[in-house]
Amino acid sequence: MEEEAEIDRLPIDLLAHILVMITSFTDLAQASGVCRKWKQGVKLALGRRQTLSFAGCKMDDDSTARLVRHAYSLKELDISRSRWGCQITDNGLYQISLAKCISNLTSISLWGITGITDKGVVQLITRANSLEHLNVGGTFITDESLSAIADSCPSLKSMVLWSCRHVTENGLFVLVSKCRKLESINVWGTRVPLDCFIGLLAIRPALQIKPQGLPLNVGAVTFLPLA
Repeated sequence: MEEEAEIDRLPIDLLAHILVMITSFTDLAQASGVCRKWKQGVKLALGRRQTLSFAGCKMDDDSTARLVRHAYSLKELDISRSRWGCQITDNGLYQISLAKCISNLTSISLWGITGITDKGVVQLITRANSLEHLNVGGTFITDESLSAIADSCPSLKSMVLWSCRHVTENGLFVLVSKCRKLESINVWGTRVPLDCFIGLLAIRPALQIKPQGLPLNVGAVTFLPLA
């Protein structure tokens, strides 16, 4: 009879504590296939993760949603597009939106995911009511997504709209007017006129509009009262 390996004698909680330090999802998948105990340990480890980043990983809808569903304690989710190409679509965002952790997320990055539209973003954001930081730069979202963010994320502090060329000044005004805790917004590469940014500062003078160095002079423009 073979003697039990030392690592197999570890309590399941201690095993999960060790496995939570593994950042490679490939390694976690391999660990999950060792035995039933290790598979349970991987699930417990994912349940303790507060951050998940798929940057640099080639992920699809099902695999991403499956991992997020197991991450009950998740606070920060990064599914930015990597050089390998991200296959996340609106269907993936919908599946992710059903995970128990979504309402507790404080940070989401969807940077550069070109396969998503307003439909998927709205489905996800309307359930992410604790969100403080959101990066949707490099996507094709429109004012529809900005309206959903404004209505669903009262605690939003920072927003990245880098090169979101389909958002308009109307969407930005709604966002800044309703998200009263908003501290910074990155609008590099958008197609809105400079006067719009001056108008945003008229609504919220302390707002940091990036990139820095834009020639913004609030006193140079007269604005009508907001409805």
